[in-house]
Amino acid sequence: MNSFRWFYILAVIIGASSYGILSSCIKLVYEAGFNDGQVTLSQVTVGTLMLWVVVLCVRSAWTNPFRGPWIKLSLVGIFGLLMTTVFYNIALSELNASLAIVLLFQFTWITMAMDSVVSRRAPTRRQIGAIAVILAGTILAVDLFTSDWSRVSIKGIMFGLLSAMTYSTFLFFAGRVKTDMDPFMKSALMQTATLPVLFILYPPLTYIHSEHWVPLLSWGLLIGLFGQVLPTIMFNVGIPRIGSSLSAMIGSVELPVAIIAAYVILGEPVGVMQWLGMLLILLGIVAAELKPNVKEARMD
Repeated sequence: MNSFRWFYILAVIIGASSYGILSSCIKLVYEAGFNDGQVTLSQVTVGTLMLWVVVLCVRSAWTNPFRGPWIKLSLVGIFGLLMTTVFYNIALSELNASLAIVLLFQFTWITMAMDSVVSRRAPTRRQIGAIAVILAGTILAVDLFTSDWSRVSIKGIMFGLLSAMTYSTFLFFAGRVKTDMDPFMKSALMQTATLPVLFILYPPLTYIHSEHWVPLLSWGLLIGLFGQVLPTIMFNVGIPRIGSSLSAMIGSVELPVAIIAAYVILGEPVGVMQWLGMLLILLGIVAAELKPNVKEARMD
């Protein structure tokens, strides 16, 4: 049984690591000469098609998606998944991958704040302490005091923080939509619902010309795999088996993977203070998630 548990833990690690690698892959697409609209179009469209291929290959996933709360799932997909992708890709076009991922990781304390507002419960001392540690880590990770901020894009910072807010929206509402729909069909439905809005924001005929189709399809397979397909499948496999609290802690591996990938693939420099900042952010996430585990253990 323990071997199977480690298999599910590994699945969550792979899913989170995929998101971490995605940032550097997207930066490579930008270096190839494409803009954020073209990147987002290829990533979401090709990723959605790949998810439907997975659904067709998994016989148990063949269910009627319109028998469940498909409207709610569609809204979560649009305002959570799509807008996070749009905002984060814009941030990546303006900032280096290391800074963009640190800004995205502000979803940790934003999600806790949203939960406190909706539940009308003040944050616990442990949560407040965790938020303080995460913010302190963020200050170090972005190199707040020594960076030349005159060269840092305010637009990039704004969209990086917006991506954190929309990702928090996705995490907050996704678990509150109750459905027995197969996870693969659920993921494909949510992604498909985003396409009409995506095509309004970035009309394909405007952003993609005839000479772009082949290279963007190739890049779309790469970033769609790491951004839409692998995380969705791996999280659906692992999270139901090991629980959301442990998954949240394990999922924080996305941050160091993203920084290491930026260092190895893109050659972005990472200083000692930035590593210390990332460590503090990870410790803050673990601290924030420890209490639910204790509470659940007492209930058992």
